[in-house]
Amino acid sequence: MESHLRSIFKALSWRASGTVVTFLIAWLILGQVQDAVKIGAFDTLMKIGVFYFHERLWNRLQFGKLKPPDYQI
Repeated sequence: MESHLRSIFKALSWRASGTVVTFLIAWLILGQVQDAVKIGAFDTLMKIGVFYFHERLWNRLQFGKLKPPDYQI
């Protein structure tokens, strides 16, 4: 099981790369750096929240989880 802090850091690291992609696409389409920054920032904030709750929901599900061994050497 993962801690809340670990889920937050995973979300942040994943979104950093996604933000760059979103910014570049918005810049190419709009031709405006300021608008691309706004879109990239809003997209990032929304998706961090969605990812966090998605991750926490999946941690509650037993689907696909392997049972830990009774003992470990």
